[in-house]
Amino acid sequence: MKTEIKWGVIFTIVGLLWMVLERVSGLHDKYIHLHPFLTNLFAIPAIVMMVLAIKEKKRLLGGKISFTQAFLCGLAVSVVVAALSPLAQWITARVISPNYFPNAINYAVQAGLQTREQAEAFFNLNSYMLQASLGALVMGIITTLIIAAVVRTKNS
Repeated sequence: MKTEIKWGVIFTIVGLLWMVLERVSGLHDKYIHLHPFLTNLFAIPAIVMMVLAIKEKKRLLGGKISFTQAFLCGLAVSVVVAALSPLAQWITARVISPNYFPNAINYAVQAGLQTREQAEAFFNLNSYMLQASLGALVMGIITTLIIAAVVRTKNS
């Protein structure tokens, strides 16, 4: 379980660094209209980290890993990330990018994407904490299923 906790923490730290990158590149203010698209690029490092976690587990298991072992490893990493997500969202909203929610609300309303009430209900810390936790679990499971199928040791 040490491997899964380690990679869950690494994943969370990389996610926070990604938020810093988004903030300094203007995706949380000047270029907020691009944020919904470009934020999805985080899938690349997310997949890489999950592959590295499962490959490390495989190495620790003597170079052989079953689909189930690989899946359980990825699931555990996802649970750690989901558990840390509320804290990471709090750090993002309060320290890294405290103006993101007001900026996102204003953009959504001005662009005619949502009413002010809808935007305020969506773009807030509690909503993002819930979305991040659930998203970590759902996307983690989907990613893990694919990676486990590829990384598992095939029977000769």
